[in-house]
Amino acid sequence: MFTLPLTTDLEMRPLEPWRAEEFLTHLDRAREHISPWVSPSFVATDLESARAVLQRYADRWARDAGGIWGLWWRGDLVGGVMFVSFDVALGVCEVGCWLEPAAEGHGLVFPAARRLIDWAVRERGIHRVEWRTNAANVRSIALARRLGLRHDGTLREVYPGPSGRIDLEVWSVLAPEWRAAVPAGPPGASA
Repeated sequence: MFTLPLTTDLEMRPLEPWRAEEFLTHLDRAREHISPWVSPSFVATDLESARAVLQRYADRWARDAGGIWGLWWRGDLVGGVMFVSFDVALGVCEVGCWLEPAAEGHGLVFPAARRLIDWAVRERGIHRVEWRTNAANVRSIALARRLGLRHDGTLREVYPGPSGRIDLEVWSVLAPEWRAAVPAGPPGASA
């Protein structure tokens, strides 16, 4: 019912708590691959924790403070995009994503992330969209560049990781930059 076609075989849908079983099945395929890059609290290991992850985002959506959408490629949930944070009063949000290994390299996240950024800027009046990523996550950094975000800087040794403290890169785009670079129109279209 609430589906946004992004390409001929890619759809974006709300990832709501009632989808916990499908989300967990997807995470079972993605867990090892995404664990180095996402918060440990995101990588659910059972149905209860999967439902809790999706409920946290549903609660954020209800408070106008975030949200999460799944990406269904050829009928299967393979990843998603999210507003990690969303603050209309400050005019700042953070966009994030994840993808299972079999879906990488097909350009699936780009149209979805572009759609979220465009909606945040054009519909909600967000002034600054941020993308924060582990400095070692070259795929995430490449996507930030492709989306037209600028590297603001690196926060050194922000949090502990399995091999030592992790540097966090901060990328962003401001509303005037986004509007100048991305013409209004179907935001799911590839650039």
